[in-house]
Amino acid sequence: MDIAYYMPFKPFGHKNPSGDLVTGTELFNYLEGKEYDIELVSKLRCRWIYYQPQVWRRYFAEKRRILKKYQYKKPDIWLSYHSYYKAPDLLGSSCSKALDVPYVIFQGIYSTKRRKKFKTLPGFLLNRKVLLSADQVFTNKRRDFKNLKRLISTDRLTYIAPGINPDSFVFSTEARNTLRRKWNPEGKPIIMTAAMFRPGVKTEGLMQVIKSCAQLAGKKRQFSLWIGGDGTCRNELKKCADELLPGKVRFLGKIPRHEMYRYYSAADIFAFPGIEESLGMVYLEAQSCNLPVVAYGDWGGGEAIIHNRTGLLSPADDQSGFTENIDRLLKDNKLRGKFGQNGSSHIRSHHDLQQNYTLLEEKLLTLAADRQEAVRE
Repeated sequence: MDIAYYMPFKPFGHKNPSGDLVTGTELFNYLEGKEYDIELVSKLRCRWIYYQPQVWRRYFAEKRRILKKYQYKKPDIWLSYHSYYKAPDLLGSSCSKALDVPYVIFQGIYSTKRRKKFKTLPGFLLNRKVLLSADQVFTNKRRDFKNLKRLISTDRLTYIAPGINPDSFVFSTEARNTLRRKWNPEGKPIIMTAAMFRPGVKTEGLMQVIKSCAQLAGKKRQFSLWIGGDGTCRNELKKCADELLPGKVRFLGKIPRHEMYRYYSAADIFAFPGIEESLGMVYLEAQSCNLPVVAYGDWGGGEAIIHNRTGLLSPADDQSGFTENIDRLLKDNKLRGKFGQNGSSHIRSHHDLQQNYTLLEEKLLTLAADRQEAVRE
């Protein structure tokens, strides 16, 4: 099966890492690993394209180039990762139609509230048209699945649970002992959090962790807080930590993803609210490494964590509940161990990328075979 692959929102190798970039890259790697002929057809980024004339010009140039490239040998499938109001997949929708090949979107998003604002209305309308043109739409978020059902028939819509490669996130006794000897000789419980230090909800979430931990320090709880990540808000976060938690915070810096398992293994609790977090890959990774998780249940936390089994969830409007959940795990070593073991099993049973993408693979093969049969007839 020959697959034309495209990521309109954040292309391969983008400088700013994110869960979307990880998922899109791992999807490509999975299909490539199955020895399909998958090719990245464009690196055109369509974020806010409808307000950027220069991107429109590049879009038409890319479309001409791609159609010329495939004029003699078409792909069997066009697969795009992500389409939503900020970056509607205009290239995938138009090129697949011109080539007359099945068009598939992985991670389509449909949010009707975007039609209520003048700024986002063009993106809503363009994305709606794109989603309706797809032969199949996949999503790994239950909330998006529910919203998409309002627009797309169930025979063209499939939910696939989000996944990681669990073998890349395995608890390491060696890493735990090494890091704790180096940075935690007193043997205090370690609360870990991690995110990009960028303006908005990421930094807001990290601030919430610092403030919650400061409240616990006021109750004479003993712990160290480790914060992984880096970015433009580092000074702001550092200042907050120095004021509220002097001597209790270690900034780990930007950690390569393949090294994250070492820090998860060394910690005792992973805490991150996940404000407006669509999924939160860190939740899956932490649980895979036997680490109990504390988060809000409204967004990505509720997608990845089982309350009272692999971690503790609280509503986003209950910040005290978030703090109390950290405290509950901080005081109960036995509960931390139980949740950690449950989390590791949960990820391997329900969030193994290699298992979950089998359904995607089967659907793609069926679409390609049906189109080939239709052409022969």
